[in-house]
Amino acid sequence: MAKATSFTAVILISSIFLAPYFSISEAHSYAPIVSGLSLSFYKSSCPKVESIIRKQLKKVFKDDIGQAAGLLRLHFHDCFVQGCDASVLLDGSASGPSEQDAPPNLTLRAKAFEIINDLRDLVDEECGRVVSCADIVAIAARDSVCLSGGPDYDVPLGRRDGLTFATTNVTLENLPSPSSDASTILASLATKNFDPTDVVALSGGHTIGLSHCPSFTDRLYPTQDPTMDKTFANNLKGICPTANSTNTTVLDIRSPDKFDNKYYVDLMNRQGLFTSDQDLYTDSRTKDIVTSFAINETLFFEKFVQAMIKMGQLGALTGNSGEIRANCSVRNTDNKSYLVSVVEEEQQEQEEAWSEL
Repeated sequence: MAKATSFTAVILISSIFLAPYFSISEAHSYAPIVSGLSLSFYKSSCPKVESIIRKQLKKVFKDDIGQAAGLLRLHFHDCFVQGCDASVLLDGSASGPSEQDAPPNLTLRAKAFEIINDLRDLVDEECGRVVSCADIVAIAARDSVCLSGGPDYDVPLGRRDGLTFATTNVTLENLPSPSSDASTILASLATKNFDPTDVVALSGGHTIGLSHCPSFTDRLYPTQDPTMDKTFANNLKGICPTANSTNTTVLDIRSPDKFDNKYYVDLMNRQGLFTSDQDLYTDSRTKDIVTSFAINETLFFEKFVQAMIKMGQLGALTGNSGEIRANCSVRNTDNKSYLVSVVEEEQQEQEEAWSEL
């Protein structure tokens, strides 16, 4: 253990000197922007949208910084399934259960959905119904990273909200489980045009947040995973005394609430929580990438932003596709209160037109 501790100290010191905090203001230089999206999409229709969201999230995180991880995860789980169309926000219907009901999404934080709805109301109050729920989720994810100590960057905007949600099977197919090995994850994300560097960088989102015991206790029971540090495993057994324990623990034991590169230091010390995490340091295709991010936080931030911008444009609906939901959890055609308000607005406009004659 002394040798491992010494090595950790070297990594930590290296991180301090090689990786100062920085802001990426020219995000578009890192990844191309798809047609229909823009860094200035709301310049005229809602110029304060990003400042409104950041101001509100500063208040939220001041009370509970843990919510940042919930919002970041919401963006991941939205984009990987059917694209970044806010379909994960939709409630189920007579056609079937929603994406939220699929096993990978059962642990999404209820509070994250509430926060998005609150942001929806604040933005609508300022600008009217011009900003999509999908864009609100994307901005909130970026602010969750930045306000937790990670990089700040520009988010391409202009997404529209989807009209349908994915089936449970489609959701399962597109969200690799925590027990997946590196080969499974690399193959899955390759179908979305992500290379190994993208995969390792996006996995760095696990530098903040919590996990429920059942997501990793297969590494503890009935036999301990030999790739897991013994002291780390024993500590986890104290938190999760049984395989089905409902307790939670942090994803990154070194700085659980700070967005930094310590997640990769965890992996190098065999203290990754999930198989999907630890195997990135075991697999020859990703091991060197993990090491480079553990040593150089600036490099991690740069590659994370590049991968996030790429992910944030997956399957984006633009132009006349989709809609801009009045309520993020319900399609406009299913939203009776929205339909009533539209009718009332049309009646008011007609009355005003007649009064001017």
